[in-house]
Amino acid sequence: MHSRSALHVVHEPTDVVDLDAAERAAGDFLKALGIPLTSESLRGTPARMARAYAELFTPREFDLTTFPNDEGYDELVLARSIPMRSVCEHHLLPFVGVAHVGYLPGERILGLSKLARIVEHFACRPQVQERLTKQVADWLCEHLNPKGVGVVVEAEHSCMTLRGVQAVGSSTVTSTLLGTLRADARSRQEFFALTGVHPKGS
Repeated sequence: MHSRSALHVVHEPTDVVDLDAAERAAGDFLKALGIPLTSESLRGTPARMARAYAELFTPREFDLTTFPNDEGYDELVLARSIPMRSVCEHHLLPFVGVAHVGYLPGERILGLSKLARIVEHFACRPQVQERLTKQVADWLCEHLNPKGVGVVVEAEHSCMTLRGVQAVGSSTVTSTLLGTLRADARSRQEFFALTGVHPKGS
């Protein structure tokens, strides 16, 4: 039988969520923008806003389950098109897209669903896409000790599409490569080919 190892994952320590205070603040915010809260439809909006943002900023706890790589598997493991949503820390507007996460196994392999959980873990907070991409890659490298890690995030930012430049349909692509996937051109090319992302110069 395969032995397994689990590392317990929790969100970084934060202040206790105060939904009542968040609701009052949301109400004040909307009133300051000239939005009356007297109608039946809008009366409950501050409370709904508070609950919605609390949900966006609270990841689920999970165990990072790893198994020994008994067969010595040394090819790329890739989870493609993992749904991802986060909130831009500059405007607190959502950005939504997909993440492609892969690694070259070392002594241990990872439960496949955990790749999606790791993306969720780092996405559930005010973020910038560049940092999110690197955090996922660095975390996998630190906890799994693989031969290589690759992470690509493709996302549409509503702070770009709904305001400002209003670049509807535009998407942002970020990537982080570590270990062999960064150093070896053939491994790097295979990773990008399997994700379907073709960076400039590849």
